[in-house]
Amino acid sequence: MAQLAKPLDKLLQRPLYIFDLPEELLYTLQLKTQTLSAREAPEKSSARTSTPGSPSPNGSDGAGEGHKAATSCTLCGLNFTDLQEQRSHVRSDLHGYNLKQKLRGKQTVGETEFERLVGDLDESLSGSDSSDSDDDDGDQLDGSKMKDTTLSALLRRQAKVTDGDAEDAPARKRKQGQGNPPVLWFASSKLPSNTSLGVYRAIFSNKEQLDEEHLVETIQRKQLAPKPAPPQQKKPPRVEEEDGGVPLPASMLPQHTSASGPHYFLCMIGGGHFAGMLVSLIPKLTKKAGLEDRSATVIAHKTFHRYTTRRKQGGSQSANDNSKGNAHSAGAGIRRYNETALIDEVRALLAEWRGWIDSAELVFVRASGSTNRRTLFGPYEDQVLSHKDERLRGFPFNTRRATQSELMRAFVELTRVKVETVDEAALARQAEEAAATSAKAEAALANSKTTAPKSVKPSKAEEEAALHTTQLQALIRRSKAPGLLSYFHSNGVSPDFRFFPPDQNHHAPTPLHLAAASNSPACVSALLVKAGADPTVRNDDGKSAFDIAGDRPTRDAFRLARSQLGEDRYSWDTAGVPPALSQAEADKRTAREKEEKAVEDAAEKQRRAAETERLREEDAEKQAGARDKKFGKGHVIEKPKFTAEERRMEEARGMTDDMRMRLEREKRARAAEERMKRLQGK
Repeated sequence: MAQLAKPLDKLLQRPLYIFDLPEELLYTLQLKTQTLSAREAPEKSSARTSTPGSPSPNGSDGAGEGHKAATSCTLCGLNFTDLQEQRSHVRSDLHGYNLKQKLRGKQTVGETEFERLVGDLDESLSGSDSSDSDDDDGDQLDGSKMKDTTLSALLRRQAKVTDGDAEDAPARKRKQGQGNPPVLWFASSKLPSNTSLGVYRAIFSNKEQLDEEHLVETIQRKQLAPKPAPPQQKKPPRVEEEDGGVPLPASMLPQHTSASGPHYFLCMIGGGHFAGMLVSLIPKLTKKAGLEDRSATVIAHKTFHRYTTRRKQGGSQSANDNSKGNAHSAGAGIRRYNETALIDEVRALLAEWRGWIDSAELVFVRASGSTNRRTLFGPYEDQVLSHKDERLRGFPFNTRRATQSELMRAFVELTRVKVETVDEAALARQAEEAAATSAKAEAALANSKTTAPKSVKPSKAEEEAALHTTQLQALIRRSKAPGLLSYFHSNGVSPDFRFFPPDQNHHAPTPLHLAAASNSPACVSALLVKAGADPTVRNDDGKSAFDIAGDRPTRDAFRLARSQLGEDRYSWDTAGVPPALSQAEADKRTAREKEEKAVEDAAEKQRRAAETERLREEDAEKQAGARDKKFGKGHVIEKPKFTAEERRMEEARGMTDDMRMRLEREKRARAAEERMKRLQGK
């Protein structure tokens, strides 16, 4: 490994561009027979990808990005740069569709194939872009509702096709790209065995993808020599454009497409934003700090933005009109006009670039929603893009808002080579640990099946005890003392009956314990005086029924029973019951407490009245002081003869309804003028 470290650093010292690879790698590439999936990559795997000299998403040239940990979706076969993109993908229609396919035992699909399926339905996608893409624009309807509608419509259509064409299914050709991972992985003898190079499948034509055995030769044929940068010339005066963009130079008009060489056309549209770009695949040599570098050559680009989305409400105006009918507000009219204007501007730009688009090797499009797809794919007269174009591709990764920088980021991502390093020793350890864990689980399951005790059927006595327990506990918790005594008498149950099962009633094992714990004085008195329950019985914690009584009335019931039954009936001291309390003493104590409470309430009422009077006098003194300070001491303010309401009625007396309305309007107008004057004075 130490011998390979130096060549590896030399080959990977700058990001790799798929169309300009070093010869050491180019002629030693080998397609891996088993595609490297995300689940095979250990936690310490890393990826470094970039296009030579092309700007990275953060604005740098990508040369110093280093290795980034990759997240992925094993179900859809997609890799993501961060956790946020992975979460956005989990909420997408593609992931939901593949999940349903997996549950039905069918083949999952790739993003390109899924976009084609949804495009045929003419339905709006709800989650094909990242949350950054459409959440900022507000161009999404209710995500869950749209997701269910799209998936259900797609599955219903497929079910109909499957039922109608079941006999012809073996003869139907397998669609290109269906179920294939978006990245193809290659190995090289110049690199360590645990290092792989990844290339997006989307940059190959359909025919080239079918012939995977010759993909290495295809990559070799696609190599392009960098062109030197043109000599610096005096820059022409800059022409400011309303929407921004790079116009086509006179030497690169559509009739001279052969001079441009291989190029791609990329465009995105969504939420009122459109961005289109023509970029050459031939890298351009530049010099930075005296060193040669490569950069992408943008032939032309253009961006549009129109206010078409309903702010803070989501969704386009046309979608809202289709669901609820035409709105008649000023904003709705502006949004409808802007939607039409955006369609005209985009189609005019596509017509202007027709020659370049027709000669492009591949066409990458992101259009979310039926309205945006109709804008690009029509049908309309002299349309440029078509759903049936074999060059048409979707972006095999999440994208954000349609801007020029996002298009460049997408081009960088498409044409960069991914470097994946896998720790094979860690993989082997993980496989061994998984096998050992599985073996332990199987052994534990087998042991549990053999050693599991068989359920013992309860005896008749236990069933009867459980029934008595349920009935008695229900009567005690509802304080039904007469019903409790009747149950004891009719069923021949002892008042010291032990509840069943004992382990579930250790705190209150007898009816007396449960009555004391439930704070039911009536049940306690009935059990002690009439039923003859023993107060000295203790629970599993060694506490008597009196010890777990929760309030004074319940404790008084024990003392009253001691007074009524006498000292010789039970060992009351052993049960923890205080000295006996007669009913007369209990009534006397209750009367005394009521009198004390009445006295306290009267004193409190008197105190509150005095405090209220004091506060009223203080308030009157403050008002008098403020009046004397404003008008002078001894000044008396005459009370108005009429209230405001009476004065208004007096002024309006004898007027017709029309005159009264006119008078009220004039008063409101004068009041508004006064408020405006006060505001201007501030």
